[in-house]
Amino acid sequence: MPRFAANLSMMYNEHAFLDRFAAAAKDGFKGVEFLFPYEHAATELQARLQDNGLSQALFNAPPGDWADGERGLASLPGREEEFRRSVATGLEYAQVLGNRKLHVMAGLIQPQQDRARHRAVYLENLAYAAAQAAVHGVTIVIEPINTRDIPGFFLNRQDEAQAICAEVGADNLQVQFDLYHCQIVEGDLAVKLKRDMQRPQAGIGHIQIAGVPERHEPDSGEINYPYLFELIDSLGYQGWVGCEYRPRGATSASLGWLKPWL
Repeated sequence: MPRFAANLSMMYNEHAFLDRFAAAAKDGFKGVEFLFPYEHAATELQARLQDNGLSQALFNAPPGDWADGERGLASLPGREEEFRRSVATGLEYAQVLGNRKLHVMAGLIQPQQDRARHRAVYLENLAYAAAQAAVHGVTIVIEPINTRDIPGFFLNRQDEAQAICAEVGADNLQVQFDLYHCQIVEGDLAVKLKRDMQRPQAGIGHIQIAGVPERHEPDSGEINYPYLFELIDSLGYQGWVGCEYRPRGATSASLGWLKPWL
């Protein structure tokens, strides 16, 4: 049975952030993820996890100036030193929170910019991040994201992400497979899950879900999630499935879809 982690950046927004841990635990979640923890001390977040019997599944390294529209640093020429500092910060938090997956966002590229140059920087930065993370037993994950939600995002397709991981060649570099983003860009989810889960290298390090097209609960929209949950189980996936969706109303009232799986 899949292990579901509540995404505390999108879910439980009716509560203050630090109160979302208890709310998720009360609803039966055993794990949580979120975008960024850096507004809070790592020890404070660790206490919330411990007090509520929760595991930290995933979070993102610092992405640059999020408020100004930046969406990651990993593929940005000229920002290598800032990227290295972001990896160090992310790993510091990961050591305290106990999670073993850290997402580094690729960043944006404009049509006039040199994609080959961005890709070369991306490969170099990912090799550095994986080497640093390996010291702490952490896996770096990269996520293809659709350009409807984030126009200009550098990485969009699952096969491209797998090829990049294979080219870097680090054992602790994997793909974060978000079924919501993949459905919008490519579709054919079951075939891609089967293909990528069974790869001898790279493979899938984390899975996320949401309904398509509105990014609400996974019981709405065009994806047959019960079928995919059973497929994910049958493929032997042992990681977390992050619930990265925006509830239509109060989060606890939206969890009818989850009850058969808890």
